[in-house]
Amino acid sequence: MEHYNISRGTTFYAIGLSYKKADAEVRGHFSLDDNSKLAVLEQAKQNGIESLIVTSTCNRTEIYGFAEHPYQLIQLLCDNTKGTVEAFQKVAYVYKNKDAISHMFRVGSGLDSQILGDFEIISQIKVSAKLSKVHGLFNPFLERLVNAVIQASKRIKTETEISSGATSVAFASVQYIMNTISHISEKNILLFGTGKIGRNTCENLVKHTKNEHITLINRTKTKAEAIAGKFNLIVKDYANLQEEVNTSDILIVATGAQNPTIDKYCIQTPKPLLILDLSIPKNVNPNVTDLDNVTLIHLDDLSQITDDTLERRKAHIPFAEIIIEEIKTEFNAWLTTRKFAPTIKALKHKLTDFANAELDTQRKKMNDFNEVQAELISNNIIQKITNHFAHHLKGDDVSTDDSLELIKKVFQLEATTDNV
Repeated sequence: MEHYNISRGTTFYAIGLSYKKADAEVRGHFSLDDNSKLAVLEQAKQNGIESLIVTSTCNRTEIYGFAEHPYQLIQLLCDNTKGTVEAFQKVAYVYKNKDAISHMFRVGSGLDSQILGDFEIISQIKVSAKLSKVHGLFNPFLERLVNAVIQASKRIKTETEISSGATSVAFASVQYIMNTISHISEKNILLFGTGKIGRNTCENLVKHTKNEHITLINRTKTKAEAIAGKFNLIVKDYANLQEEVNTSDILIVATGAQNPTIDKYCIQTPKPLLILDLSIPKNVNPNVTDLDNVTLIHLDDLSQITDDTLERRKAHIPFAEIIIEEIKTEFNAWLTTRKFAPTIKALKHKLTDFANAELDTQRKKMNDFNEVQAELISNNIIQKITNHFAHHLKGDDVSTDDSLELIKKVFQLEATTDNV
């Protein structure tokens, strides 16, 4: 399969950037919040893009879609973020056709995650797919591919131990805090924001530290109260942020703001303060490190914390890859069939026309013409011929495109679009 054309002139691409080459600051420039994602979809429609999905997490921002040239997708990303094309080119990747398909499988299966076996991204892919579907930007190819990736991630989760053991950025945060701070159960901890990693960190802290001095502040107090109820935390008003920061020993920042929400001017306490910034873009101004009593750690630093769990997970990569190959083979077989289906259909029509013309001739010649038998025989022959062609086109050793062109030429079939 060389081509993954949805219609003449377009190709399937995956464009994006991830933690592998882009640091947190650069990823922050290209991150898409919910409104930006909608803006991308809207612009894609205006630009005549037929199908795409957009994902953005703390570790990566990606667009998978059909375009005449990958620049169309890169432009969509740059037009709706703070990122520039020049900055993108320095850290980005662009995959096409089967490489783009393979990339989506690796990402969705946790093999490309910053922490191996972290399946956070698959829920993002599901949400993004729903959004594209609602906006009419989700063709059968992409729908089938997303479903195949979801299926692969489910099987890898259940059939391998690639996500076994407690390893995540949240876990690494707690590990770091517990290794760095003594008498943790007596310390004042403030969680500012309700980002998912922050919430998970908080849950782990409650579980592992027996700390009863955890306070939560969020711009939207109702959100904070909903989470606080679950974890038995104290909720304070956003207006009390500075006061709470100054009574804290540990500050965990997990807001979704596009600009820093904490800087050195918020901190007016001489006692040691550990700040964990678990946000992308970064939400703590690096100027806090001007203060001698402040230690600032970002999630990129935390993800460097590897342990035996990660080493054990690596042993399961080959099993995960076997599952991916199985499901990818099924997807490619479906794709091949979709590709030649219009030609086989046109061939069937052509052979039916031949049969009908011959039946008409014989009907006029014979007095005792058996209509039912003649139709049955001709239909069976047509089915056998089309099955032979379909079987040939499914073969691994044939160039599907060349064969399709030959069939069209020999049988003088109308040109059909590749309605994948």
